[in-house]
Amino acid sequence: MPDLLYKASIAVAPRLYVVLSSLWFGTCRLEVRGQENFDKMLAHGSGVAPFWHYSVFYMLYHLRKYSGVAMVSASKDGEYIARVAHLLNFETVRGSSNRFGVRALKGMVDQVRLGKNAGIVADGSQGPPLKAQPGAILVAAKSGAPIMPIAWAAKRYKAFYSWDRTIIPMPFSPMILEYGELIWIEPEQTAETVEQCRQQLEAALNSMYRRLWREFGRDGH
Repeated sequence: MPDLLYKASIAVAPRLYVVLSSLWFGTCRLEVRGQENFDKMLAHGSGVAPFWHYSVFYMLYHLRKYSGVAMVSASKDGEYIARVAHLLNFETVRGSSNRFGVRALKGMVDQVRLGKNAGIVADGSQGPPLKAQPGAILVAAKSGAPIMPIAWAAKRYKAFYSWDRTIIPMPFSPMILEYGELIWIEPEQTAETVEQCRQQLEAALNSMYRRLWREFGRDGH
């Protein structure tokens, strides 16, 4: 019976979510900043777009218009996210830092080399929150694509009781989304240079994160 319920929910829930979330998020009043950075990334052919895990639901909706690939957890629960991603025009590579990580990173590199933009949750599937993992750095180094960090904030939102307090913006809420300046990663990397680049990415994401949330009178979400 549990397997039957899971199969039924996995067939219905993602489709229902995509319909409802598109109606929901479509009401938000979005201000986009840094469009010139996005244009530069597209002009290159492909890019790596890392963002914090708290923003994953809205980011899948926002980036649905572009040819992209997303890394999704290989867990059973990750199947829901994978199916939502497929319905929103994303290819998916299954894996995480704890499971099939090397295989997943190789799959992401292959897809970026084919011209797809890679959406990567910078703090991973298990955190800690707002602390970048090296995945985006490794994909950029191996593919030759630039990194473009993304962050957003909303005036009104709903937070869930998860490790990262994942949020969704409330209907009709004002929002600000920023495409950050491109970060270019040298192809030859050592453990030391990967760590330096990881810290650079983390600092860029957190600088954007804090700046945007402060415009709504908060230190963060």
